[in-house]
Amino acid sequence: MESEKFIIGNGFADSKETIDVVNPYSGKTVKKVYRTTKEQVNESLNYLTSAFMKFRKVPSYVRAELLEKVSCRISERKEELAKLITLETGKPIKFSRIEIDRAVFTFKTGSEEARRIDGEVLPLDQLRGTENRTGYVKRFPLGVILGITPWNFPVNLVAHKLAPALAAGNTVLLKPASASLCSGIETVKIIMEAAKEAGLDFCPVNVVTSSGSEIEEFLADDRIKMISFTGSPLVGWGIKKKLSRQKIALELGGNAGVIVDKSTDVKTAAAKIVTGAFYSAGQSCISVQRVFVHNDIYKEFESLLVDSSKKVVYGDPDDENCLAGPMINETEAKRAERWIHEALEAGGKLLAGGGRKGAVLEPTVIANAPASCNVNSKEVFAPVLTLQSFDDFEKAVAEVDDSEFGLQAGVFTNDLKHAMHAFENIEAGGIVINDVSAFRVDSMPYGGLKQSGAGKEGIKYAIEEMTERKILII
Repeated sequence: MESEKFIIGNGFADSKETIDVVNPYSGKTVKKVYRTTKEQVNESLNYLTSAFMKFRKVPSYVRAELLEKVSCRISERKEELAKLITLETGKPIKFSRIEIDRAVFTFKTGSEEARRIDGEVLPLDQLRGTENRTGYVKRFPLGVILGITPWNFPVNLVAHKLAPALAAGNTVLLKPASASLCSGIETVKIIMEAAKEAGLDFCPVNVVTSSGSEIEEFLADDRIKMISFTGSPLVGWGIKKKLSRQKIALELGGNAGVIVDKSTDVKTAAAKIVTGAFYSAGQSCISVQRVFVHNDIYKEFESLLVDSSKKVVYGDPDDENCLAGPMINETEAKRAERWIHEALEAGGKLLAGGGRKGAVLEPTVIANAPASCNVNSKEVFAPVLTLQSFDDFEKAVAEVDDSEFGLQAGVFTNDLKHAMHAFENIEAGGIVINDVSAFRVDSMPYGGLKQSGAGKEGIKYAIEEMTERKILII
């Protein structure tokens, strides 16, 4: 098996060591990738610092053209890239295709936003002695951005680091997750090709394949001006502690709650919640995890939900009908299985699923598990959903909010007063009405509160994070 090279400087590089990429469904090594050395990371930072001095002066129309070309090339290679995602991560193929469509949109939006980075003109004659003064505010790129991405959306979350950074004129050192290295490398290959087509004699993005621990010593490096990280809260907040003066954006975990009010369409809510909880084996930080259902409709809802959960196609990610593929590895599947057993021992009732074979965990529904159980209090990141009933909407809102996380929440209701109460009282980055917490459009502001992160993604909003305002006073 030929090993995949990474990207340093304006070309490809290798090393003496390799990393195995293992397909979680088959358990077989499907790719080998060269491991970046510390010396090569240092070389890349020197290169990107130098490249930034050129890229920051590239006109916005050229940056827009670059990102447009990337979007088009990804679209042309949709099936190939989707199959690569499924091969590396076990994501069901239909969701891998959706992810590529989203990445096409993310880079396209980046192209459009590159032309819309605006500033302000401020009247400064507001006190005696400030007559005839005007301020001109402009946003400037920061420099080298370290983008650290997870395996669960290995192309689109790479796009969310690269598109706004490049639109603003920054250069990027990308460190993809070890489980999905080839998806990250392939995306940057496309950028390298597009950069040449756009007339650039350098590539503004490099890819390193070092482990997280090997990157640690560079976190506070003065050459890095910002870190944009998507991953677990433990790692993300740990990175923040190690920084010196760098800016940071953290998109971390969640244990999303969804409320089903008595005024809603029960069948629609149940169908959406099954998909929102179990797609891609629940391995999304906004997957539905905790569901609170009004007493008046609870029995009907539970029956519909359990019936639908038992019909979910799971297992083989190459099956076109598969909703829930394998978890990323057997270790994680065993951890989730252990949490299920803990919840049942604590008094929860198993309504569906609960079985495991290798890295494949059955779509699981548990009723009445105590709030203190891991399946409720932590991020389960697995095809596991818990059910509780409620009789007071405001108390249900309080239960959803009773979490260390605050990324997104869903509320099914046709009562405007209830919708607004949820919006005002659930401390989360997004509240979705009449849909599940897993809803996201890639252009919207996206990011959590509490342990779920700091800063916002969504191209326009990420550009604000990745630039610095300066004022010229005349």
